[in-house]
Amino acid sequence: MVGGFGLLLASIVMAVSVGAVSVPADTVIGIVTSKLFPGTVEVAWSTGREAIVWDIRFPRVLLAGLVGAGLAVVGAALQAVTRNPLADPHLLGISSGGAFGAILALMHTGLFLGLLTVPFMAFVGALGATLLVLCVTRFAAATSADRLVLAGVAVSFIIMAFANTLIFLGDPRATHTVVFWMLGGLGLAQWEHLVYPSVVLVLCSAFLWLRGGDLNAMTIGDETASTLGIPVARFRLTVFVVGALITGVMVAFSGMIGFVGLMIPHIVRFLVGGSYSRVIPASMLAGAIFLIWADILSRTLMAPEDIPIGIVTGLIGGLFFIWLLRRQG
Repeated sequence: MVGGFGLLLASIVMAVSVGAVSVPADTVIGIVTSKLFPGTVEVAWSTGREAIVWDIRFPRVLLAGLVGAGLAVVGAALQAVTRNPLADPHLLGISSGGAFGAILALMHTGLFLGLLTVPFMAFVGALGATLLVLCVTRFAAATSADRLVLAGVAVSFIIMAFANTLIFLGDPRATHTVVFWMLGGLGLAQWEHLVYPSVVLVLCSAFLWLRGGDLNAMTIGDETASTLGIPVARFRLTVFVVGALITGVMVAFSGMIGFVGLMIPHIVRFLVGGSYSRVIPASMLAGAIFLIWADILSRTLMAPEDIPIGIVTGLIGGLFFIWLLRRQG
């Protein structure tokens, strides 16, 4: 775990350093240190570089870490309560619901809650998608974990159809603003925005970590979990709501980023084992590192243009998904 934190810090420095204007790593460390501890470092850089590092790149990199950690921990929890290794926020329609809420706020309702409007609507959409998936599974008597994922895929298609309808009916001049939510991106990161995903991630992941024993029991089966005194249906619904909260807030600030919640828990379980007291924090750490490096790729592959990060994760995740299907087979 200590090595993981070291890799995370190195990834942050690297991500802040690279871009259209390259900034040496020692300069990055000096700027960040001077901002956190004023007067401890002699200023030997221009105000332009300081603005690039502190006002533009550093918030973006931190947002990438928060979103990656959030999506990874949600994927790990969903895979436990559904007992399905293919479950993640994207496949279960939660990300689509969050994007629907964000698009509705941006193009139709307006910012009636100010800065909180888009995160609030994204959470409502994610929670609505979660409840819709549960209703579909009950209506179709889809009690198995595999059919739950199929219900999530169906709900995701339906929600995206309505989201595309909102875009079609909205102001054409505002259409370009929702492309960010459809493809995923971190370019709008600002310091004042980071508090919301930070608080949600810390509180929700702490809850999931404290319930690690219950998650372990859920991976064995509902009957085993029930014999251990776990209210299976209520706990599964609680995990879905917590996952919707995390996903909705992350989608509100980063758009739809797929496959992080699918890939990272598999890699983590291979490295640290199946106990969720270790899987939850390790998934957060690995998810943060992965999305930071995905953001590096999105900014450097076609520099000076930024590729939407959802394209990068979709490509990597699609290949991983094929490998996973092959391995399961």
